[in-house]
Amino acid sequence: MARRSLGGYFRRCNLLTSLILVFPLWLIYQLGVVFMPQQGNGADFLTERLVLLAGSLKAYLLGHLVLALLFAVVVLILRRKQQFDPRIVVPLILESSVYAITMGGLIVSLMNLLHISPELRLNALHRGPLSIAFVSIGAGVNEELLFRLILLSATLLFLQKFFSFSRWATVALGFLITAALFSAAHHLIGGEPWHFGVFTYRLFCGLIFAALYQWRGFAVAVYTHTLYDVYVMVLKS
Repeated sequence: MARRSLGGYFRRCNLLTSLILVFPLWLIYQLGVVFMPQQGNGADFLTERLVLLAGSLKAYLLGHLVLALLFAVVVLILRRKQQFDPRIVVPLILESSVYAITMGGLIVSLMNLLHISPELRLNALHRGPLSIAFVSIGAGVNEELLFRLILLSATLLFLQKFFSFSRWATVALGFLITAALFSAAHHLIGGEPWHFGVFTYRLFCGLIFAALYQWRGFAVAVYTHTLYDVYVMVLKS
């Protein structure tokens, strides 16, 4: 019985479960946007741009209220075919914590083997714990929503439909494209100065998040990304 439960846990987390687990983070972050307006940072570079596109904070929040209603509709639809098991919550967070703590060291070791210096410069100094938490949640939720749930899924569908690559070639190419876009966005949209080592480090991060999304599910990718940012910014503060 225990063996079956363990095997069941390591199947990919379904979308209903992922949305239910990610929604509290998303809601907490929206409260953070209202009560603790974000200052420029290198972690969550999307929110400030979204507010600018919306024209005002009120319009931004109104748009997210619409998203919350859409979320409720999607959950109701998914409940017809999928199930949510609350027993996976703690194991999933623990699993994501392991990935978050170990991935940075693994990437640096790989880059050292390739003789590439990461040259990481984190802009997390002089931030309090709440500010670090809100920034990390924003980066984890927003970036995984955009680059993995939306962009990676769309890229894989596009490659499968219009190209006759093998399954593994399609997945590898989709990972590489979206990870490169994820890394480049920090420079092109986030305004971070260009450095090959920084770009390469985030490229590897993007590949890891893509793999987690593809084989463990959206929630694992979001929690790993969020906890990784918390871990790194607290460590470097």
